[in-house]
Amino acid sequence: MPALRVAGFGDNVVDRFLDRGVLYPGGNCVNFAVFARRLGAESAYLGVFGSDEAAAHVRSALAGLGVSTERCVEREGETGWCDVRVVDGDRVFGEWAGGVVLDAPFEPDDADLDYLSAFDLVHLGPYAALEGSLPRLRERCALISFDLSDDPEQREPAYLDAVAPHVDLAILSAADLEWDEAEDLARAIHARGAGLCLVTRGMEGSMLFDGDRAHRADAVGVDALDTMGAGDAFITAFVLALLERGWTRGRVPSAETVREALTRAAAFAADQCSIEGAFGYAKELVQ
Repeated sequence: MPALRVAGFGDNVVDRFLDRGVLYPGGNCVNFAVFARRLGAESAYLGVFGSDEAAAHVRSALAGLGVSTERCVEREGETGWCDVRVVDGDRVFGEWAGGVVLDAPFEPDDADLDYLSAFDLVHLGPYAALEGSLPRLRERCALISFDLSDDPEQREPAYLDAVAPHVDLAILSAADLEWDEAEDLARAIHARGAGLCLVTRGMEGSMLFDGDRAHRADAVGVDALDTMGAGDAFITAFVLALLERGWTRGRVPSAETVREALTRAAAFAADQCSIEGAFGYAKELVQ
């Protein structure tokens, strides 16, 4: 069976751990590409790199990990960043800036779309201003996943109307919601056109709504060193598990496949909590 091929299309940032005095490469779409590579898939990252030392560090890390960046562009400007502290193993976010990814967003041309169409799935998130490209991506790509994050902005009806009809898997981080609230929101996202809706609630577990049933699974308990990247690890392992079982657009995975995917994703996310930063590659933070 040929290796799965997936791409993360969107944000790259550095997570600045103020209490440690270091920064780490990160960003939802970068993390997705890295974790997919670690799980045995061929992977690529596509996006805008800045012109600063932080961007060079992210690019070097991706090259060392075997993640392709062949179609990325570089533009004059700062790499996005987020200030983080770790309290009792959990991340606490502070100030952030989107950097060049949001200041000068990637604008895919026909060659970029041809490139992305060769992957089994393309993953995006809300921090790269690519929502307007979703209709064209859906036309050309086999499968699209989109992480809605946990920001209230990404739960607004107008935003969901712009995103949900164009994605095969919508992902919602909903630790702030109760299960019934999270399921109601997942159903609303599906009703707007998303093929499947994955909900993660940290140590409360996870759920997939497939349009008919809500499948739930427990989290794996862990004494966390650092939860940075755990949600992205869960998403990546879940997506790859579905792809391995033949998931395609318009085909609802079986209950057995969903249970297996949720279980594998929970285990991989738990393992991620033993790593500092999203995937290591610490660099001294100079301010």
